[in-house]
Amino acid sequence: MDGLHQKDLDLYVKNHPTSALASLVNHGTSYTHAQTPVPSDSFPGMVGQLTGGNPGTTGVYYDDTFNRALLPAGTTDCKNTAPGAEVAFTEAADKDQNALDAGQGLPGLPGSILNMTGQPGSLLDPAALPVDPATCKPVYPHQYLKVNTVFEVAKSAGLTTAWSDKHPAYEILDGPSGKGLDDLFTPEINSKAAAPFTGDWTQDNAATQQYDGYKVQAVLNEIDGKDHSGTKTAGVPGIFGMNFQAVSTAQKLPTSDGLTGGYLQGGTVPGPLLSKALDFVNASVGKFESELAASGHAKDTTVMLSAKHGQSPMDSSTLTRVPDSAIIDGLNAAWKSAHPGSADLVAFSTDDDIMQLWLSDHSQAAAKFAKDYLAAHSAAGNDVNGAAKTVTTSGLSKVYAGSEVANYFGTKTSDARYPDILGIAQTGVVYTGGQAKIAEHGGASADDRDVPLVISGGNDQHARTVTTAVETTQIAPTILKTLGLDPNKLQAVQIEGTKALPQR
Repeated sequence: MDGLHQKDLDLYVKNHPTSALASLVNHGTSYTHAQTPVPSDSFPGMVGQLTGGNPGTTGVYYDDTFNRALLPAGTTDCKNTAPGAEVAFTEAADKDQNALDAGQGLPGLPGSILNMTGQPGSLLDPAALPVDPATCKPVYPHQYLKVNTVFEVAKSAGLTTAWSDKHPAYEILDGPSGKGLDDLFTPEINSKAAAPFTGDWTQDNAATQQYDGYKVQAVLNEIDGKDHSGTKTAGVPGIFGMNFQAVSTAQKLPTSDGLTGGYLQGGTVPGPLLSKALDFVNASVGKFESELAASGHAKDTTVMLSAKHGQSPMDSSTLTRVPDSAIIDGLNAAWKSAHPGSADLVAFSTDDDIMQLWLSDHSQAAAKFAKDYLAAHSAAGNDVNGAAKTVTTSGLSKVYAGSEVANYFGTKTSDARYPDILGIAQTGVVYTGGQAKIAEHGGASADDRDVPLVISGGNDQHARTVTTAVETTQIAPTILKTLGLDPNKLQAVQIEGTKALPQR
């Protein structure tokens, strides 16, 4: 449940003691100090849960990044093209990012979306993908991942696998083999929403709930021994599940459906829109529990609840929206002034409530120049009401440069993927050019990273609480252990020594 914090779950269960979410907590193990990887983005968050690895191991730092070794999308003359390419594993990779089916061409959308293919790699546009200089062929998301997934291990043991998520680029979860998932349902969340909504499915929380509802139905169909469409018989998957977006958009939208988004004053109690979204995801979990019981699978199914990321800030009074374009323009101008005739220093950036810059000059000296500039300059922003506000040191509390970034991520300086600059945002800072959001994720704060992690087995009779610190990457080896499979079959587990969660 993207965006969900441990605090949110605690409060919901306290106020709704007979709810489906309370049932999971009351018949399972709660790890109340679980943290996501950094960056706390959907892509590294989900990949971490299903590989057991952090970004330095998986090679997945964000959904939209830069790679110093690959060639730009569409390259055909691979011998004479300079390396350095955006790697956009987002809706931008779809054949048609405006279509809910990503360009499959289904008639009768959105109602027919469950007929979408279970192999959405076919819906990615090869011309939108970066190019491997060695083969001169596009690099698909699953080929970009450096380590295998729980789905691949499960498949090799003869189990059926399924998942539902928000873009076709989530075919990255197929793993390097490209064959980890039997059934992957990925309606495009950033497509144009159906009437009466305008914009995409994230810009109205009712639209997000409708969108999430398609994935809920897919999981219900899979519980019943069918594929996600409900039209074909399939083995009940050994591993399956989905990602909810409703909580996340309710946290980010200032208002939607006549309701105020985010949290009430103080940043602890959900406001009316978020409360409605929490009720929606709770009702959806209730549907899963009912279907498991009706199908006779309640006792032989373990349910795991977590989040790819949290959302920051919870307390909107601390919000400062900072347009990052002005910061980057200033940095580029300073670089050119000091190095006449040079290109822009910033080749690519991804900034949410974290700052990641990839530089055209990969030297330590250039990275230090950028770090010093960011530390020496204030930035203009605005508060939750749109009033002007200035932040010191470009809105950052800590900046890592060059080899410091490689060390932070535990990777080699020769790694072509990590950013040259990693900036940890000050509390409440969100890099955005508009005023359309009151929270974001990606950063290293507690609001970004402190997510729930609950494991509820069919035979769990009581609530157990584990207060020791754990990481969401530990979900992957725990999944395999639960299925009686060897967690050491995961390459990231071998590399990082990721342990299965305690007391399971």
